[in-house]
Amino acid sequence: MFARARSLAARSAEWLDSRTGYRALLDSALREPLPRGTGWFFTTGSVITLLVGVQFVTGIGLSMYYLPAPALAHDSVRFIMTVVPLGWLLRGLHFWGASFLVVAAIVHMLRVFMFGSYKAPREITWLSGVLMLLMILGFALSGYLLPWDQKAYWATTVTINVAKSTPLVGEYVADIMRGGPDLGALTLGRWFSAHVFLLPITLVSLIAAHIALMRKHGISGPLHPEPGPATTFFPWHVIKDTVMMAGVFASLVTIAVLFRAPLDEVANPADASYVPRPEWYFLSLFQLLKYFPGPLEPIATMVVPGVVIGFLLLVPFLDRAADRHPFSRSRRAFTAVFVAIGIGVGALTAVGLSDRPRESTVVTNTFDDDAAVAKDIYDTVCFACHKLGGDGGTVGPNLTHVGSRRDYDKLRAIIADPLAAYDESVMPPFEDKLSADQINALARYLASLK
Repeated sequence: MFARARSLAARSAEWLDSRTGYRALLDSALREPLPRGTGWFFTTGSVITLLVGVQFVTGIGLSMYYLPAPALAHDSVRFIMTVVPLGWLLRGLHFWGASFLVVAAIVHMLRVFMFGSYKAPREITWLSGVLMLLMILGFALSGYLLPWDQKAYWATTVTINVAKSTPLVGEYVADIMRGGPDLGALTLGRWFSAHVFLLPITLVSLIAAHIALMRKHGISGPLHPEPGPATTFFPWHVIKDTVMMAGVFASLVTIAVLFRAPLDEVANPADASYVPRPEWYFLSLFQLLKYFPGPLEPIATMVVPGVVIGFLLLVPFLDRAADRHPFSRSRRAFTAVFVAIGIGVGALTAVGLSDRPRESTVVTNTFDDDAAVAKDIYDTVCFACHKLGGDGGTVGPNLTHVGSRRDYDKLRAIIADPLAAYDESVMPPFEDKLSADQINALARYLASLK
């Protein structure tokens, strides 16, 4: 019976191979020559492939229950986490998988740079990798809004306001991202469409191109290849890839089990006291924004990121020396720039993680002309973003002596509608969030700070 089953399997394999040629493709993949000495550093690409697969599979599972409408999105996510069997784990894998994927992509880029693997003839392979990193960050950004909780709403509001600061085309870009005059159903629909259709198609295309280019030119191998004939991808490097992917996946599952994916309260556009904070991988940009307020904002949102991305895109064409060692005479300057970028991003992220504003009180709807009540309003809606007497946030300008620079009327106008007072501002309008009496009291209080 077993002999008959083996014979049937062999005939089926022969039939399938005659129609598809899968054996030649499989043999070509498994017998790919590798420079002798290729080690664990060259498993990072396989880890990225695994994590992209995890995001796709868990994303498909989430999409079976998720409803992209403001009135239903938050409840559908809560339903996934509380009612769907193991739904909390499904969302946890997707939520934490985004962070794992960003880390893996950065580590892979670091490995490629340090090994000089972007040098000729692999320039286009490097460019496709940089674009893949940007797409991965695009996934993380577009997924922000989908839970439709407080963090989703306010972080997306800041993101759209940042996009609005783009010179010349800012208003047009913001309108496309928002889908209308206000953040609402059209916004959620567009971000959902980008997250589940546009970005996946783009990322899969880039991955296919990246792998095809890698197969065409081969891997660069270690900095100092060992003498002797080339090895093959199978079996030893397959084992290394498998062990590394298993370890990363086990770590992801552990994190997803121990730390439930967060879900804030449902989005409330009237809650002006909420302080939006992005995930860690965007925290460096968020922190940089604090150092370039008002008219200087495009420096943080466009100039600095543009210079960094421009360097990454141009480095294979600028560094054309044959030596691949990161500290060789020809590469020393490029390595220094790359390390400086890493230190800058790391330092800004660390500062952002430690710069947490204090909890604010709740604004009441009653008004008292007493200065103490006005100070309570300030503590609720202004403290998180503005410093006063050395205490407070740093998103907006220091208000310690704001009364010496702005009079009551100007301050009231800024509080009511910042965008009407300044073309470029991430501060939300408060005319629909505070009563007229509260705005008047707050403006009088700020005007008294000489």
